[in-house]
Amino acid sequence: MARLVFGMNQSLDGYVDHMAFAPDPELFRHFIAEAEAQAGSLYGRRVYELMRYWEDDRPEWDAAQRAFAAAWRRQPKWVVSRSLRSVGPNASLLGEDLEAAVQRLKAEREGEIEVAGPELARCLSDLGLIDEYRIYLHPVVLGQGTPYFAGPRPPLRLAACDRIGAEVLRLRYLPA
Repeated sequence: MARLVFGMNQSLDGYVDHMAFAPDPELFRHFIAEAEAQAGSLYGRRVYELMRYWEDDRPEWDAAQRAFAAAWRRQPKWVVSRSLRSVGPNASLLGEDLEAAVQRLKAEREGEIEVAGPELARCLSDLGLIDEYRIYLHPVVLGQGTPYFAGPRPPLRLAACDRIGAEVLRLRYLPA
């Protein structure tokens, strides 16, 4: 049975914003390894549209960026959206019954399925379907933006904490 893992980069004050801070090379290598090992990714529309950046090769990419793109393209992707009518390669739209669709995915797959997007994570948390939360805590204060937790924080217990790269702590939480 697959496990759903919601993980995102976060500022010290609790916001996620891919434009405000980026992973250092060591953290990016960590994300490449995770993408290579994942059983797939589950996206809300907004994050899926951001991640489609990795669909087309770009001449300015370095070897690490090409490696991430290759890993991302290989894995299956499932998209939750009311507005999209089609999705890109190796991606599928999930139907109206989110709970049933995600339970089916978890039952049919092995390994970790990444959950990307605070709003989608909130919905899945409310349904009790997220198995782990990973906060990649960066030493940045944004003061505004999209919070990591889109709703009330679910009851959690700290499972692990480790340093990745020069400045990031990965906090791993399990539902309490």
